[in-house]
Amino acid sequence: MKQIAIYGKGGIGKSTITANLAAALGCEGRRVMQIGCDPKQDSTRLLMGGERKETVLDCLRRGEEVKFDDIVGRGYGNVLCVEAGGPEPGVGCAGRGIMATLEILRKLGLYDGGLDFILYDVLGDVVCGGFAMPMRRGFAEEVYIVTSGEYMALYAANNICRGLVSFSSRGGARLAGIIGNGRGLAHEEKTIAAFAESVGSQMVAFVPRSGLVQEGERAGQTVVEYAPESSQAAVYRELARVVAQGGRGVLPQPLAPAELEEIVRRGL
Repeated sequence: MKQIAIYGKGGIGKSTITANLAAALGCEGRRVMQIGCDPKQDSTRLLMGGERKETVLDCLRRGEEVKFDDIVGRGYGNVLCVEAGGPEPGVGCAGRGIMATLEILRKLGLYDGGLDFILYDVLGDVVCGGFAMPMRRGFAEEVYIVTSGEYMALYAANNICRGLVSFSSRGGARLAGIIGNGRGLAHEEKTIAAFAESVGSQMVAFVPRSGLVQEGERAGQTVVEYAPESSQAAVYRELARVVAQGGRGVLPQPLAPAELEEIVRRGL
């Protein structure tokens, strides 16, 4: 079983990429579970036909024993779908929901070898203790970072690299690659590739901006389901091939602020 964490700045499109990756893997007959580790609770929506499964924290708040059918949905491509959820607004720490979710999934036996892939979709604006949980030993072995060529997206990606370094002494995950998610900026693909190379990694995929993504979202579907023969779906299937093949993860070399700014300036 391969465990993979996909991090990125909030709103950068990591949930869309993760869901399409899960769909592509599932359509190949792989046994996949996607765990949404974002308090927005929307990671698995496109796999579930637009529906939202009750979150783990919602179940815990009821004070009842959490059962498999309460929190696990079956989506497109037979992907198992779980949402950690978040606390009530203004109360508590969203990161704790991730820790509680992983513990419950362990108790339910979902880490006992019946799956080929577990994909963690993780908010990466702030790599606090809870959101960093999938990086720790015993969970994800590989981390992919989703970023555009925008400065703040690259800034968040660089911070995630810092988090990986922090956990390296405890046997944490390694950086398997950077996934570029295009926003239509000039020289964007080149900028992201330069960032990836500068931190000691590589850009494993560049997902171009496409109206099919929004069309699919309005239909409550991934692009892989909504437009399976499209060139956009082919990009996600190629990413699935790369992720399934895997490779040697690296310990990244985070950039100093001036180095990051120089990469962005060169891409303008």
